[in-house]
Amino acid sequence: MGGITVTAEPLAEPSAQPGCRWPVPPRDGYTVDDLFTLPDLPPHTELIDGSLVFVSPQRDFHSTMIDLLVSGLRRTVPTEFKVCRDMTVVLDRRNGPEPDISLVRAEAITGLDQTRFEAADVLLAAEVVSPDSEARDRDSKPQKYAAAGIAHFWLVEMTGSNHHPVVRTHELDPLSKTYIPTGTHREQLKLAVPYDIDVDISLDALSEL
Repeated sequence: MGGITVTAEPLAEPSAQPGCRWPVPPRDGYTVDDLFTLPDLPPHTELIDGSLVFVSPQRDFHSTMIDLLVSGLRRTVPTEFKVCRDMTVVLDRRNGPEPDISLVRAEAITGLDQTRFEAADVLLAAEVVSPDSEARDRDSKPQKYAAAGIAHFWLVEMTGSNHHPVVRTHELDPLSKTYIPTGTHREQLKLAVPYDIDVDISLDALSEL
């Protein structure tokens, strides 16, 4: 998920729009509580290392690929799990990222007004790479998901001149708390974990949405 970042450095200057000011961060950075209580934050704002990350406009690939994966995952998801998109996952006091797709325990769903999940309830976090979020999606986010004990991580991107979708899957090594690559999927996403998954991720399937 792409965006711009508001760090814990003082930002006293107004933005380019008259009468509009960026939030002035506290000296030690924001917390998860701030993420849910600050007024008028843009939709899908994330908290990374105490800094607010605002979402930039996304490419069509981003939203369409999420739609393709979510619909495919929901076709075979067991009743004990739920597939969610664009929900904050609280990793710790200073980190509340918003994975593009999450697989969560069904008992963690509390109602339609729910705004977050705890990391312990999340089995999979998936990120669809955007140009301005590439470093976060490839490096900082998976490191944080792994440290929080999320068992599976997927990195989704488009490659080549024809913009073909690719899903790179990873599983957590519980001893090192790092992710180990388990596969690169270009036409069919077929997996046995975290449950039996079989999703057409070909360019044709993406183009049909």
